[in-house]
Amino acid sequence: MHKQLVILGSTGSIGTQTLDIVRQHPDRFGVYALTANTSVELLARQAREFHPAAVCIADETQYERLRDTLSDTDIKVWAGSDSITHVVQAAEADVVVAAMVGFAGLRPTIAAIEAGKTIALANKETLVVAGAIIEAMSRQYHAPIIPVDSEHSAIFQSIAGEAPDSVEKILLTASGGPFRTFTKEQLQTVTAEQALRHPNWQMGAKITIDSATMMNKGFEVIEAKWLFGVGYDQIEVLVHPQSIVHSAVQFRDGAVKAQLGTPDMRLPILYALTYPERVQSALPRIDWTATTSLTFEQADTERFPCLRLAYDAIARGGNMPCVLNAANEVANLAFREGRCTFTGISDVIERTMQKAAYIPTPSLDDLYASDTEARKTACALL
Repeated sequence: MHKQLVILGSTGSIGTQTLDIVRQHPDRFGVYALTANTSVELLARQAREFHPAAVCIADETQYERLRDTLSDTDIKVWAGSDSITHVVQAAEADVVVAAMVGFAGLRPTIAAIEAGKTIALANKETLVVAGAIIEAMSRQYHAPIIPVDSEHSAIFQSIAGEAPDSVEKILLTASGGPFRTFTKEQLQTVTAEQALRHPNWQMGAKITIDSATMMNKGFEVIEAKWLFGVGYDQIEVLVHPQSIVHSAVQFRDGAVKAQLGTPDMRLPILYALTYPERVQSALPRIDWTATTSLTFEQADTERFPCLRLAYDAIARGGNMPCVLNAANEVANLAFREGRCTFTGISDVIERTMQKAAYIPTPSLDDLYASDTEARKTACALL
């Protein structure tokens, strides 16, 4: 079956790897639309290669530049967040790959769900911020959500065919990032350049910093709660430096099922796009002669308090995960720009959560307001 894709965030890490999958399987996938935030040149090159019906640039000031660059084609050029929301609802689109980074991915993902599209979800913030709302909407509009994150894809594959009430615990693995062995004192002086050198994965800048602080793993705990219908206290984070076991599920009889693979995001992307089918691919295989040791460690929330803050946020519920995410986006960017220390990231987040007004059952409007207010608070704390 030839599926037409809308790729939200096509110029980012997940977006470009999704297009690599399309290159490898042109008989299975076509591209209906591509969207980007500001990367005009790369978006235009992608458009010329894959010839989508439309491209959207979120930054409206870049519209004329993109339009002029593609003026010799018949590709429709749109701009602004409203256009991105509109394109995901096109009748021609089969699968929406939600690969936009940050809170900005929430609105178009909701629009795609309302249109009943299959969502290949890579945008963590959608479920972190609005998990209860997204879960209910997915059921209401019969819009399946297939996880793209390697960890959630592993869990998704491990529970296939199992009764929902048979899950005792989810074992969510983490690489530990570049600072896994650093002391608290060493962490106080690490730089963004160091943090961006992830030992195993090639990812975008924001998520790479989140991996270094382990906030990324905290977000994945919150996501797993909503994706798999378990309590946050049923999710255990294990540090697994080799990044071969992508996650596992422990069942009530004591059995454990895990999914293993090379640290290559194209594998979970391909699975999300072809589910429930598995297709032949040229993606790399595990070299079992070189993979002689798989080790696991307990996560250290003293050295990496962002993970603890994520558990605190989901334990309290309401708008707290939204506040957590907003403060993290601000502090993460400040660290990359040299305006915040590495250990200061968690300080800003914790203080923002302490100052935020708590809303136990937020509406979408409440979440947008909480996001705005939390960003203002975090900026003031910086």
